[in-house]
Amino acid sequence: MRRARPVARPLKALFADLVKLGPPALSQQISRMTEEEADQLYYDWSLWAREDQRAPAGDWVYWLILAGRGAGKTRTGAETVRAWARDYALVNMIGATRHDAREIMVTGESGVLAVCPPSERPAFKRASDRLEWPNGSITQIFSAEEPDRLRGKQHMKLWLDELAAWRDPDAFDQAMLGLRLGDRPQAIVTTTPRPTKLIKQLIDDPDAIVTRGTTFDNAKFLADAFLARIVARFEGRAIGRQEFYGEIVEEAPGALWTRALIERQRLPADGPAVEYSEIVIGVDPPARSGAKSDECGIIVVGRTQGGIVHVLADLTSQGETPGQWSARVSAGFRLYAANRVVAEINNGGEMVTQVLRQSDPNLPVRQVTATRGKFLRAEPIATAYERGIVFHRGVFAKLEDQLCTLTADFDSRASGYSPDRADALVWAVADLIGPAPNQARTMLDYYAREMKGDLSA
Repeated sequence: MRRARPVARPLKALFADLVKLGPPALSQQISRMTEEEADQLYYDWSLWAREDQRAPAGDWVYWLILAGRGAGKTRTGAETVRAWARDYALVNMIGATRHDAREIMVTGESGVLAVCPPSERPAFKRASDRLEWPNGSITQIFSAEEPDRLRGKQHMKLWLDELAAWRDPDAFDQAMLGLRLGDRPQAIVTTTPRPTKLIKQLIDDPDAIVTRGTTFDNAKFLADAFLARIVARFEGRAIGRQEFYGEIVEEAPGALWTRALIERQRLPADGPAVEYSEIVIGVDPPARSGAKSDECGIIVVGRTQGGIVHVLADLTSQGETPGQWSARVSAGFRLYAANRVVAEINNGGEMVTQVLRQSDPNLPVRQVTATRGKFLRAEPIATAYERGIVFHRGVFAKLEDQLCTLTADFDSRASGYSPDRADALVWAVADLIGPAPNQARTMLDYYAREMKGDLSA
């Protein structure tokens, strides 16, 4: 353990000298630093922050940061909370999910605990989802999945992460109703942009300051392999423009679904209770498991007594074993009191049903086989949206992204992903609005009839 001594020169001068050095000289200079110098250097955000990561001046309510993956959004949010907690007693945080709020915003490598020096680090009370700062300030942690928990809660400052992925817009409304304490109620919003109605409203809000950034702004802190392989793979594609350049990409030209269509067919997630005559879970299983596997598309849809279809949940997973995703399907079946599971068996054949029934031997599974391309399979379902037959109850950001990129020339290999959520949706909706089980018609017959404009069974 080195003995600490007084800092010999101003920290900013030391930092300025260090950034001019090459790797060998830099390593040598760092080895000569005292623990106090090293700690100050490491935790002083004013030295490391880019200009676009510094809180803007002026009288604003929302600081909206729209940036690509790895651009430093989480670090900026955590550092802003850290700075606010020095002067304000109630600085709260809301994540897209409870898991995200805990594992990214609080304990992640760029989360609040990581950016604070030991003397300033808050205690994380996991049981009560709160941070208790050494100076007495409190940070309550919320999930956008539970907007009712925000009712009546008050905030001086707020950090909202991945707002574009929030399923229920009511969570934002409830959060803003509580942003009413202190001399300057403010919220920082960090998100990879999607063309949601809420994001567009914030961009146009006169009380909002909008900061944009790209993955490449933070390149010196990212692995070379990430930049060379992953980013290059998506360069020039719509998903790359969104995920790395932080652009708001509306939809691919010629896509079956448009953002405007989906917005028109959206219902509030917490709207009036609906009685469903049937609920179906569509499953598009991956051909393999592991970190590099495709997603297992799992979409829950219900049909009302009047024949209207509601998309109720997106339970899609990625990287899980067959046992894990089948258990997820079984849990969803019980949670939503579904009538059956509709599973594509192109990848795995009869094994798909066997895997599903390992979690629940009595699980009713209807097998379907894809005999046409994704675009042709999806076309009659998109038509059903246009006719006002299918609605989304809430926001399903990743599913909607896939729907709005599904074109006639969509190529999974070239795009770098398979639209498994969209496939699962198509199977589930087709099952509910297709011919009745006792009719001697194949799914292919149904698609052919639907594309001619005949919805009758």
